[in-house]
Amino acid sequence: MIPTIAARELRSLFFSPLAWVILAIVQLLMAYFFLIYIERYTLMQSNLAQMANAPGITEVVAAPFFDTLSVILLMVMPMLTMRLLSEEYRNQTLPLLFSAPLSMSEIVLGKYCGIMGFLGLMLALMCLMPLSLVLGTHLDFGLLASAALGLLLLMAAFTAVGLYISSLTAQPTIAAVGTFGALLLLWIVDAAATGDGGSVLTYLSILKHYQSFLRGVFNSTDALYYLLFTATFVVLTIRHLDSHRLQD
Repeated sequence: MIPTIAARELRSLFFSPLAWVILAIVQLLMAYFFLIYIERYTLMQSNLAQMANAPGITEVVAAPFFDTLSVILLMVMPMLTMRLLSEEYRNQTLPLLFSAPLSMSEIVLGKYCGIMGFLGLMLALMCLMPLSLVLGTHLDFGLLASAALGLLLLMAAFTAVGLYISSLTAQPTIAAVGTFGALLLLWIVDAAATGDGGSVLTYLSILKHYQSFLRGVFNSTDALYYLLFTATFVVLTIRHLDSHRLQD
């Protein structure tokens, strides 16, 4: 039943003008930044030619491109996830899901997979821009794959937080603001990393674990962090909805 719910969620996204607007805006913004990074690389070429181990176009263009995309996603993800469960509360359709012959895990994972399908499409479209450089130059496909994998894991973590906060309120706007606040806090939490607790705060930072992927380094610790982070918030969502169903 998870694929059925995921397909329903994905279909509702494609019928939503908001999803198309977000997809178009992200595409336009990233195309603009992509051209900026290419122009910067062109201006740097004379200096790079004099360097012994000069970074290639993948490091100068693709890595900053994916880094910028992560910041854009920080701002747009709350709008994509705010209706996942809060809309069910507001339309009073959640009891219908509860009465269906479905486990709470199937409902939550179905909705989660649906939004991840949309984000997977967005990531594929984004990857076409740096991949287009292969027509005129040599690319480091290992770094590209690492950056794309890191971004996918980051998207998965963002979605899990948005899904959980959406399950806490019947107001999509409140869910969006709450999700943005939570993600922003997790993004900058390492700024307060001082003293004995500094290493803990640094580890909790959702951004720090993404940086290694942008350098083309696959660190299993960073990948495990995102997987555990995502699983934690998905389980919290399931537990919260289970308690809500028992109250009803």
